[in-house]
Amino acid sequence: MTTSSQSQLKVQLRSTTAKAPTKGSITAAGYDIYASQPTIIPAEGQGLVSTDISFTVPLGTYGRIAPRSGLAVKHGIQTGAGVVDRDYTGEVKIVLFNHSKKDFNVEIGDRVAQLILEKIVDNAELVIVDSLEESLRGEGGFGSTGK
Repeated sequence: MTTSSQSQLKVQLRSTTAKAPTKGSITAAGYDIYASQPTIIPAEGQGLVSTDISFTVPLGTYGRIAPRSGLAVKHGIQTGAGVVDRDYTGEVKIVLFNHSKKDFNVEIGDRVAQLILEKIVDNAELVIVDSLEESLRGEGGFGSTGK
């Protein structure tokens, strides 16, 4: 079975310590992304983790950089800022937030995030309107649906 180049996730390894993303299981939603350099994420701070990879996502998708639940539960580490467009070809770095009171050491080869491919609604027409349709929720914001 051949795969169209438009449906391939193409990955470039930019250093000898770069590792291609992998899936933990055949039905996993995301590909694990690995650190390529040692990094310290300071207590109650944030930092950028090098991966030394670049990739081109399949046509009609974007890559969402998502947290790994184990890092959140065990170490208080959360992932931030994570949209990779198809036309971005630079190194993908991972923003990590450390919510714990101790520094978090990242070593080469540690799984630091996951890449999830998501479909895009392509070329939705932008229409400026004077008002929006009424809804039950209306302007209810944060926490408004958990009453």
